Amino acid sequence: MTKFLPTLLGTLLLGACASQAPHSATPPSTAATPVAAPAVPADDNLNAVAWTQTALEHDLIYQETFRSAQSQLLAALKDKHWDALPSDDRIAPYKNLKPAVILDIDETVLDNSPYQARLIRKGGEFNEADWAAWCKEERARALPGAMAFTQFAAQHGIAVIYISNRAQDLDTATIDNLRKVGLPVSGPDAFLGLGTILPGCDQVGTEKNCRRQRVSQHYRVLMQFGDQLGDFVTVLSNTPTGRAQAMAPYKDWIGSRWFVLPNPTYGSWEPALFNNEWSTPRDQRRQLKIQALHSD
Repeated sequence: MTKFLPTLLGTLLLGACASQAPHSATPPSTAATPVAAPAVPADDNLNAVAWTQTALEHDLIYQETFRSAQSQLLAALKDKHWDALPSDDRIAPYKNLKPAVILDIDETVLDNSPYQARLIRKGGEFNEADWAAWCKEERARALPGAMAFTQFAAQHGIAVIYISNRAQDLDTATIDNLRKVGLPVSGPDAFLGLGTILPGCDQVGTEKNCRRQRVSQHYRVLMQFGDQLGDFVTVLSNTPTGRAQAMAPYKDWIGSRWFVLPNPTYGSWEPALFNNEWSTPRDQRRQLKIQALHSD
């Protein structure tokens, strides 16, 4: 027993010391270390592209739009006074001209959201080289309702004309892509890309007025389709006010002569929010877009 006494005394002393530890000692901190919020890309397009690619509502809007147009097309064809070109673009009388419909291509009849998805994943911005490479892949799908409408028009003797801001040197790839997905293309003249010339008409930037005027020389236009205001009318001042003024005379045409499709991923509406200055740093562009929001 005696050989265990020192050990027992030591244990009791240690226990006594522990029991007499001061209660005022500062306990270990339990505060969580602040975690920095993840940086948001300056022009993050994630929600817009995700909606475009996955939301059923997106597809239903396209189907609804093209079905509505199709239901009105034959009535427009029979009405010899019906024309869907703005007055500035109607440079030749439409009496006795053949009927046509005009459609934009990108985000109107062809879905380029995979290209936008690639930009999001690599954190890049639009550039002409990558865009041309995507177009040459000829992998864009037809948007819902576009094939049925354009085929219906062609079956009734109505020319289907595509006016696009794809460069003219993409004409072969574009026409091949259209045909692959079942969109009718009557020939090279059915695609009027950026750079198409109309003698006597000076094109400003990417505006489509000269190409619409070219169509007006040969066709009575029954309907126009697009995802940008510039697909229908010339926008002289790309500001929110200027855009509203350009559209004001034609509001009654929406849903009968003009059919507007949704595109939240890109468009002329965006640079209108930062004075059309793409050279502005990305974070500053983002701040200007935030300033354009209203919460009341």
